[in-house]
Amino acid sequence: MAKEPCDLLVRSAAELLTMDAGPAAGPLRGEALREPGMLADGAIAVTGGRIAAVGRTADLRDRFAPREEIDATGRVVMPGFVDPHTHLVFGRTREDEFEMRCLGMSYEEIAAAGGGIRASARRFRALSRDAILSQARALRASALRHGSTTVEVKSGYGLSTESEVLSLEIAREIDADGDVVPTFLGAHEVPDEWRHDRAGYVRLVIDEMLPRVAARGLARFCDVFCEAHVFTPDETRAISLAAKRLGLGVKLHADELAGTGGAELAVELGAVSADHLMAVSDAGIAALAGSETVAVLLPGTSFFLGMKRFAPARRMIEAGVAVALATDCNPGSSYTESPQQVATLACVGLGLRPVEALAAFTRNAACAVGLGHDRGRLAPGYRADLVVLDVPNHRHVAYHHGVNHASCVVRNGGTVRGPDLPDRRACG
Repeated sequence: MAKEPCDLLVRSAAELLTMDAGPAAGPLRGEALREPGMLADGAIAVTGGRIAAVGRTADLRDRFAPREEIDATGRVVMPGFVDPHTHLVFGRTREDEFEMRCLGMSYEEIAAAGGGIRASARRFRALSRDAILSQARALRASALRHGSTTVEVKSGYGLSTESEVLSLEIAREIDADGDVVPTFLGAHEVPDEWRHDRAGYVRLVIDEMLPRVAARGLARFCDVFCEAHVFTPDETRAISLAAKRLGLGVKLHADELAGTGGAELAVELGAVSADHLMAVSDAGIAALAGSETVAVLLPGTSFFLGMKRFAPARRMIEAGVAVALATDCNPGSSYTESPQQVATLACVGLGLRPVEALAAFTRNAACAVGLGHDRGRLAPGYRADLVVLDVPNHRHVAYHHGVNHASCVVRNGGTVRGPDLPDRRACG
């Protein structure tokens, strides 16, 4: 019998994490996070950028005649990481503020003194488009090298109509294969020139920024930083409802530094995700558990800000909340593009099992950006995004931390090589 042609066969994986067990659709919850689907000596066949089949190596070798093979012997193969909360477009870093925090200043104190997001906005506006684009491209390439095949990218460091539009235009430019999910975050902070007219800035976001962004199709989601010192729940609701009227989905920065009822508001608004949640209430956990809103947890932020408090992940999981992970890559509070390192922080700070962290960073993370039907699983029909990790088993991804284990990344069926990824044996 003639074999079926396929573009790529990834074979002989010591562990193939499919993330395809449990419910037929949607995120994994509760105990399902512990057993997301694992095959020994696993293989994947890819055709036309899509997964054609998943199974044992011997079975797929008998069935397919590949044009290219990747030997994953002794390695782990899993879906490409989906990073559902990043701020990759910002222009300049803020290592000066990092040093201030090392010497005892808090994030809130730095922000109150004119630093933080407002400082980034001043710097962003002073930079050329080319400079910002170069910064964003380099960070996106680094994230890809670490296995992030899909990333959500927010605006939010311009805080003016033109600068916010520019930020989203750059997010579109660094999108290679539909792997960037753009989110409008004009309500990230109240900029310097509007500090004495908060209501005026909220009107600017609603009446000018959002219509401009929606008319040009620059964003899929609108996010708002709902926090005591930033935007109130009422302001957040007004901005989010305006975004929904324009056809945008909703995401919220919620209950990060203080409990404001952000989780409950996210559920009320039908948000695809509520992010941060270090200060979430019992009522907020109950609301999330009874909803489709995904809780995106950002342990890198707690770690980098030197906070004693992490999001109560175990309570959330036990309550039935759909939990995802993200890097929160940004210049102020979590400057890392490595999902592998954040998986370590999730295990240490949030108390997740290694396999739970990986499921939260793939299948559940895809649901947190509205792509659970297309990304985050190794299953027939899904987009062929995967990473080959040079580790003997999945626990090593978080256990051996501070290094990049990705030996090969496949994005949309194409193997990433050359300057984007070191040429290691697994890609051969």
